[in-house]
Amino acid sequence: MAIPAYNRKDVGLTKDTLTAMVEIRATSSAAMREGLDLVAVLDVSGHKIESVKKALQFVIMKLTPVDRLSIVTFDSTARRLTPLRCMTQAAQTDLKAVVDGLQNGGGTDIMAGLELGLAVLRGRVHTESRTANVFLMSDRQTTSGDPREVDPGEVAVYTFGFGAGTDHKLLSDLANKSTGGTYSAVPDGTNLSAPFSQLLGGLLTVVAQDVQLTLEPNTADGDLEKMTVAPGTDYTTITDDKSGLITIKFGSLFSGEARKVAVNFTLRDSDETEEYDATLAEARHSYAGQKTRQSLEAILIVRTPNPSSPADAGAVENRSMLAEEVRRLHADTINAASLLAEAERLEEAREKIVDAQNAMEDIVLLDDGENMVNALRTELLQLLTFMESQELYNERGHPYALATVTSHGRQRTAARGDEGEVISLYATPRMTAYLEQAKSFEENPKEPVPTADDDVEEEIS
Repeated sequence: MAIPAYNRKDVGLTKDTLTAMVEIRATSSAAMREGLDLVAVLDVSGHKIESVKKALQFVIMKLTPVDRLSIVTFDSTARRLTPLRCMTQAAQTDLKAVVDGLQNGGGTDIMAGLELGLAVLRGRVHTESRTANVFLMSDRQTTSGDPREVDPGEVAVYTFGFGAGTDHKLLSDLANKSTGGTYSAVPDGTNLSAPFSQLLGGLLTVVAQDVQLTLEPNTADGDLEKMTVAPGTDYTTITDDKSGLITIKFGSLFSGEARKVAVNFTLRDSDETEEYDATLAEARHSYAGQKTRQSLEAILIVRTPNPSSPADAGAVENRSMLAEEVRRLHADTINAASLLAEAERLEEAREKIVDAQNAMEDIVLLDDGENMVNALRTELLQLLTFMESQELYNERGHPYALATVTSHGRQRTAARGDEGEVISLYATPRMTAYLEQAKSFEENPKEPVPTADDDVEEEIS
């Protein structure tokens, strides 16, 4: 956990506000990882079955004996085609044959498919040091029940909306209801291998599970009136009404991933007359299997009779804090604009995007911050292009906006059909490598694909 960053160098002795950013960064480790338990829940009611087959073939070839895969399909009913199987060479051969035999059906019962996929994971006997995940793909509207009623528990559900006929909002809601899941848009004319492979590159490098951040307010000294998590991220957040203790659940972290959380503090009038250090809260992170208790990180600020002006550029103590504020505001803007566009208030939505573009031109950050700003500008431009007409927005802009919002909310890469065109803010090296491998596989499926063990050896060397 990094030392907290602040949007102010100091605050006054009178009632004031402050925002601090706490960052958790996973270790970068190619060799040590958790075993993967993956259930692929596949909609076979549509017409994109060949793309689904190719994507699953790539997934199967990347898994190793430490990983387990189950395949569930659904149309008007759901079927478990295979139990969770350790991906030995024999199992890979068997599952490839199962995938080759997939055929189209009728009806689209997403709820039945999701329930059966989760039931496979609930039935596991061996769960220690293993991550439970669902890939759910659909290219149709659901025809039975409301899948949002299904409780995913602690399972990460990654959803993929394939083409214009998909209920993208439903799939986005299913991902967001789970811990750590994301929604990816797969437009017509693109392939499913790219988003499957990119996420698989992360799941095969999970270095920590059940990652949590706890924030304990310091109410004893009298400085703190209120502590809240700032909007802009989308994690399970639990606040104890009595103590004010906040617990944030991130789920699993991939090798090299980071999670940034902004926390707002409201300060009371101080009885002091001289400058002093005020401790507002203490932060601690934890994860499954942790052998030693992590030390507390104090969130403190200087209170002084002569505080720096918040309007001063130099008042931002840490430039990474400014970058995070820009990113969160950007995500809020895209979400607000997409809601306007969904309500067919397209002109207002375009105006909001253009205003954000103009504001972005005045932002100057250095190094990685400038790369981030460039990526955000590109996202705004792409979304504005998709707002040329209501029909185009409904087909391309809506799924693009949903995937962008979930990506920023979860601080994890989500595909939008523009691989290679937009700087990815959250892709890890393995995710990027798998994306390129999937593109090569699509072009020539007969060429050998490196195994996950080959990838590890390459990274270590």
